[in-house]
Amino acid sequence: MLLPTQKTPPKQTLSDQTVLIYGPTKIGKSEWCSNADSALFISTEPGLNSLEVYQVPVATWDELLVVCAEIAEGNHEFKTVIIDTVDNAYKMCCEYVCKKFGAEHESDIGYGKGYSITNNEFHRVINKLAFLPYGLYLVSHSQEIEIETRTGKYTKIVPTLPEKARKIVLGLVDIILYCDIEIAPGPDGKQAARRVVRTKPHVHYEAGDRTKRLPDVIDLDYDKFVEAYERGRDKSATQASAPK
Repeated sequence: MLLPTQKTPPKQTLSDQTVLIYGPTKIGKSEWCSNADSALFISTEPGLNSLEVYQVPVATWDELLVVCAEIAEGNHEFKTVIIDTVDNAYKMCCEYVCKKFGAEHESDIGYGKGYSITNNEFHRVINKLAFLPYGLYLVSHSQEIEIETRTGKYTKIVPTLPEKARKIVLGLVDIILYCDIEIAPGPDGKQAARRVVRTKPHVHYEAGDRTKRLPDVIDLDYDKFVEAYERGRDKSATQASAPK
């Protein structure tokens, strides 16, 4: 019998979550990820030279597939897989599809078929990684785009992935973290900059938290992120066990 006989409990640990973290260049995204539990970086671009981390540099989609297959075998001690950056991983996927069909660009593969094949392949691999028993962190940069509605236009900050790839990633992840600089008065009364991650949806930036365990804003500090997640988990457990 394939149909379930009981409900699936919510995943409890960060090692079970799929996270997208994005923001300006050099704000500290990779350093933040490096503090994740037993982290392995799939490095698709330079940028980890100042960090002491376990990393596998990949230059092509074929190489990424080999690394993913080895991760899936499970003969390792890693608990968190980090693709840094997912933007470059998507570019490699595009190049892989074009090479396979002998095309210079996806548009050369007739009737929009190239784009569809690329997106399906990208979704297949990222989705498979997300289903593995490890945390999956996807790193991206940020950009401003203009959104046009019936009532006017406004600017929104989003990951730098192409639109279709962005929709795939946003649909897969459990947590979307936007890295930002918050300006506020310091102890001496002068303006001070604070690096933060924003976790809740907003009209002017992309963020979200399906776990519903995180506060709106957290310092860009992995230990504080874990503490906030654990507090939210304990609060959820208390509320669930309280008499109705």
